[in-house]
Amino acid sequence: MSGMITQMRPPQPVRIGALVPLTRPGWVEAGRHLLAGLELAVAEVNDTGGIGGRPLELVVRDTAADPQRATAAVDELARLGVSAVAGEYHSVVARAAAARADALGLPFLCSSAVIDALTERPTDWVARLPPPQSHGWQVYADFLLGAGHSRIAVATEPSVYWAAGFRIVRDHLAPRGGTVIELDVRAPESVCDRLVDQRATALLLLVGFPQPAVSIVRAVRRDQRLAEILIGAPAGQPEFAEWARSLGDDGAGIPFLRYLPERLGPLGARVEAALRERLAAAPSFVAFEGYDTIAVLAEVLRSHGTDRARIAASWPRVSVDGTRGQIRFSRTPGSSVWQWDRTPVQVVDRDPAEPGRFRLRHVV
Repeated sequence: MSGMITQMRPPQPVRIGALVPLTRPGWVEAGRHLLAGLELAVAEVNDTGGIGGRPLELVVRDTAADPQRATAAVDELARLGVSAVAGEYHSVVARAAAARADALGLPFLCSSAVIDALTERPTDWVARLPPPQSHGWQVYADFLLGAGHSRIAVATEPSVYWAAGFRIVRDHLAPRGGTVIELDVRAPESVCDRLVDQRATALLLLVGFPQPAVSIVRAVRRDQRLAEILIGAPAGQPEFAEWARSLGDDGAGIPFLRYLPERLGPLGARVEAALRERLAAAPSFVAFEGYDTIAVLAEVLRSHGTDRARIAASWPRVSVDGTRGQIRFSRTPGSSVWQWDRTPVQVVDRDPAEPGRFRLRHVV
């Protein structure tokens, strides 16, 4: 006996690529929350045996809200042998990533981007957790009508995402007696004058943050002629602490969309506590989206293996307990990808009496 002990090689990890905006001009706070959810779920998968005894490994790439950078990252991740790609917050970036994943035959589970046209053609390679923009923003338009607002001004910047949002709101409100007015955002003071001239009772912010959103909100809040106007931000910017830090009390009372149920179940409550500890702050809905992304992929990998084609073929058979409900994918009308069609949608705002607390304004 030589006395030598044969060492077992550790099992090779199962790798998942993660696309996350972690630097400017990306929404860094959203990226941090998304990554926290992804990483928490990966840690829990590995604590319970991984994928058939193999550890799950997250390979993170920063997109910085740049579609070209995301496309290059998908290429790199495919070469690295990931079984699937997940993540992304910004819609125009997710669209670029989805197109490249489709072209390469690489499964992509989109965590947080809502633009309807995630791919130009129908594909089996891409699935998505958040609702299509047309659904969520129609819910928001219904909230506006229910609150008595039929003359809606929209401050918007050039962007495929903002243009889509504008069309959704306009086309949904017009048959219901609503009027939507587009405003030039280059000078916040002129926004105020136009709001008065047009007799608008609500202003929607379809613009970037921090600028010009912060300047517009401050200008409107300080204009006594507009004391009664409702400011809205359907894209969800007020969800994040950076909004509250930038605007203080001026940022309260601005309704936005978020994708959480009215009450979290036991799994959601447990994950919320773990995310709060990991982030040292209240988790946003984006953090839950990250966790649910890995919950879906882990179940798919355990049930169908790591082959990319088998993963893509499994989307219609997914049935996973997520933090926000049972996750199943289907083909919804007008969607080119596999879609979770029961994502909870609510309209909330920061309570003016206590801006650190959210008020539920409307739920579907």
